[in-house]
Amino acid sequence: MRLAYRASSLPDAQLIADLLDAVGIEVRVFNQNAQSMAGEIPPASAGPQVWVADDSQLERARALVAEFQARPVPGNRRCGRCGEENPTNFLTCWSCGGWL
Repeated sequence: MRLAYRASSLPDAQLIADLLDAVGIEVRVFNQNAQSMAGEIPPASAGPQVWVADDSQLERARALVAEFQARPVPGNRRCGRCGEENPTNFLTCWSCGGWL
């Protein structure tokens, strides 16, 4: 079993775990509740981690995670006033307050 991904949050870890599981890579999410101990143990050790069960799948898993992270977020649109990107469900720009 090898570490494939260190997540910033539990939902992030679960998203990656689900992505890998969907393509047939067996994974485990560790440290699901350890974030509350950050400060008592190193933050890198306290955050959620996605581990690949089969060592031979590690490089494939890391490549899929990198590909997933490189994808643009769908549905964003640019503000005509300041040019900032906003999610499609926003009515006004989060940066300048202009109508989208």
